Amino acid sequence: MNKITFMGAGSTVFAKNVLGDCLLCEPLSEFEISLYDIDADRLDESYAMVNSLNRNVNNGRAKVTRHLGVENRKEALRGAMFVVDAIQVGLYEPCTVTDFEVPKKYGLRQTIADTLGIGGIFRALRTIPVLEDFARDIEEVCPDAWFLNYTNPMSMLAGFMQRYTGVKTVGLCHSVQVCSRGLLNALGIKYNEPIYENIAGINHMAWLLEIKDSDGTDLYPEIRRRAIAELENPDSKSYDLVRYEYIRRLGYYCTESSEHNAEYNPFFIKSNYPELIERYRIPLDEYPRRCVNQIANWHRERDNYIAGNVTHTRSNEYASRIMEAIYTDVPYKIGGNVINNGLITNLPAEACVEVPCLVNRLGVQPTYVGRLPEQLAAMNRTNINVHLLTIEAAVTKKKETIYQAAMMDPHTAAELSIDDIVAMCDDLIEAHGDWLPKYN
Repeated sequence: MNKITFMGAGSTVFAKNVLGDCLLCEPLSEFEISLYDIDADRLDESYAMVNSLNRNVNNGRAKVTRHLGVENRKEALRGAMFVVDAIQVGLYEPCTVTDFEVPKKYGLRQTIADTLGIGGIFRALRTIPVLEDFARDIEEVCPDAWFLNYTNPMSMLAGFMQRYTGVKTVGLCHSVQVCSRGLLNALGIKYNEPIYENIAGINHMAWLLEIKDSDGTDLYPEIRRRAIAELENPDSKSYDLVRYEYIRRLGYYCTESSEHNAEYNPFFIKSNYPELIERYRIPLDEYPRRCVNQIANWHRERDNYIAGNVTHTRSNEYASRIMEAIYTDVPYKIGGNVINNGLITNLPAEACVEVPCLVNRLGVQPTYVGRLPEQLAAMNRTNINVHLLTIEAAVTKKKETIYQAAMMDPHTAAELSIDDIVAMCDDLIEAHGDWLPKYN
């Protein structure tokens, strides 16, 4: 029997989307689904939910198993064809709270803190050691498996897996497939399917380089006109003004939301210019609010999920489409996160980039992009600096490299002195305690 292993199965709602997609895909409908987590209660809840989903949408054809704790991890992975990663090391409490509250003491504010910035750095530092353990087990018990990583910070984690392990890895994010239509709908631009688009860059800052209607009409001139009008409208209610400012100043839109991109650069969250927060409608401390709301929503919906009142419509997540394409050899195109190696010629070779990829029985095959417009590559490089130094810190266990990663972060460096950056890193290392390995 073929097998899909879901690491971090306690992420129940996300497991529902990805595994529900698999159960609705006929070629995957009789795969074994192996659920792995280190939290017994969350694992049991997901096990009940997936079994209910299997009965309701798949006539119970899939075999569902559960595996609790590190001692059972190899068995969860053994023989897997696909491994989906959706873990959160340290959870919302204590680690996400720590990532936000310690920097606040230094006057450093964040919105999401899971991709870049000081929060993204420390999220990577506590996650990479866990992924390294996963990789060693995969290399032993399912060496041909594809590792589909959904965990953030994507570029750092996928970059580590692809450079320092032998596991076939692709990083996945749903910001690519919702980018173009989300932009057009928000600006009220009518369009005809199919849309032609070209998207490339890095995760959460990949650029919409081209966008055309089904008849070949370039949609960018109207996009630029309406985005700038929205920026100049004092009564605008849009929450996408940071990305519209990218359009005005850089010429192009990017994949991930404005609340994310507000903290990937030195331009928008500035203690000396507090009026920018209101002007660009930047939601400080957004991720903690989302976590609290998601936890509350899960408590309200949990009984329905576990009782079997659960159904599903196939989502636009890439995971099941990748599995289907590899298993059936019917090609599918995705936006995937892979090591650059010359795909984008004006970004570093060892960077993890997000580019169009073809998927078939041969696996995930990235396509050549060439040069990005120089201003876009420059923006990407400021983020890549942090990615590469954070990976190096995780591999070498050198504390000075953590400092260097934080010093290179655009938002952190714009707000704090070097001395404060070092002190903040030391405070975060102490606060995270055993969630981090020991650094020299």
